[in-house]
Amino acid sequence: MPIAASALAHADDLADFVAASPSSYHAAEEVARRLEATGFTRLREEDAWPAQTGGRFLVVRDGAAIAWTVPSDAGATTPTHILGAHTDSPGFKLKPQPTTGTKGWLQAAVEVYGGPLLNSWLDRELRLAGRLALADGRVVLADTGALLRLPQLAIHLDREANTGLALDKQFQTQPVWGLGDAAQADILAELAGSAGVSASDVRGYDVVVADSARGAVFGKDDAFFASGRLDDLASVHAGVVALAAHAASASGPIAVLAAFDHEELGSESRSGAAGPFLEDVLERVYAGLGADPSQRRQAYAGSWCLSSDVGHSVHPNYVHKHDPVVQPVLGSGPILKINANQRYATDAVGSAAWRGWCDAAGVVTQEFVSNNSVPCGSTIGPITATRLGIRTVDVGIPILSMHSARELAGVSDLHDLSRVAGAFFAG
Repeated sequence: MPIAASALAHADDLADFVAASPSSYHAAEEVARRLEATGFTRLREEDAWPAQTGGRFLVVRDGAAIAWTVPSDAGATTPTHILGAHTDSPGFKLKPQPTTGTKGWLQAAVEVYGGPLLNSWLDRELRLAGRLALADGRVVLADTGALLRLPQLAIHLDREANTGLALDKQFQTQPVWGLGDAAQADILAELAGSAGVSASDVRGYDVVVADSARGAVFGKDDAFFASGRLDDLASVHAGVVALAAHAASASGPIAVLAAFDHEELGSESRSGAAGPFLEDVLERVYAGLGADPSQRRQAYAGSWCLSSDVGHSVHPNYVHKHDPVVQPVLGSGPILKINANQRYATDAVGSAAWRGWCDAAGVVTQEFVSNNSVPCGSTIGPITATRLGIRTVDVGIPILSMHSARELAGVSDLHDLSRVAGAFFAG
């Protein structure tokens, strides 16, 4: 079946969003840039915030961003609907003393970040991106564009490459970025130059490696979308689109998009879901509505969180790795993620609510559950439910090549997730 023009437009906009978001810091700023363009006001945590009697607001903390809309009729016990996602992806992070090399090659010293599929990073044009902390106290974003590559060893020199490729994380994952004497070169100069500052002014950095290729639609009837960082920029983008469209609503719940950092590492940071960021923001929002702690807890009791992250589509070449009955597939709708051991926060009440939001959006949904012999990972869902006591549902889209440098999604699923997010924000 041909893909709707609206879904293709959504995928094209997602490709732009990912291209502008090579690091979590860029992603948080891109969320802010897009929402500010639609009338949201950026707040600084260091400042007093205005009374929350209606309005559109956002705040950025490091590589995380939280945005919200307060309807004009909101009161001290108005519930909140939170779409939670994350801005980071598995890959590599630049080490201290990052310029290295041997035999005339210039290389970048990198550390593995999270759990990437290492072989997927081979033979791609890669970019360095992140933030630079400067001597004068400023923090600037840097993005080199295509600069690096992890060249694979030729088959002639590794006759076993097609029977079992295993990369040493220390010695075989250091990308090349030029030719010359490493003692006379400085990769920080490349980063600083991309940000328009001097390398001598850089006092610290948080820089990652990202695929430089733009996302692309392809396949029969344009069914597929391939891109880096779909885990989990697909959900962040869906939330931005839905929140921007919902912002003019004068009634309903307080709608919140919470895009956290460091999910791939367990979320335990000041900008991660296990940290205080969301709780800090909600306390200040409800204080602006005149709520005391008891009334805020009343509001929480009627609130919901959709924890949106990618899940596994059934893989046609590895069907045995999936549950034999529950087998979601690309292009058949967003997924409801269920796990008996609370790796996902979904319960019966949450399942019913999710299906109601899907019905309201006119979207078909699928279920996901793991094969008992192949345990699943977890998400920010259980963390948010535990930290705030807000009922939480884990959802997302099915993909293939999860944690690859370039992942694969269904074009229609990407758009459908944003449509359901819109129904969720509307309450």
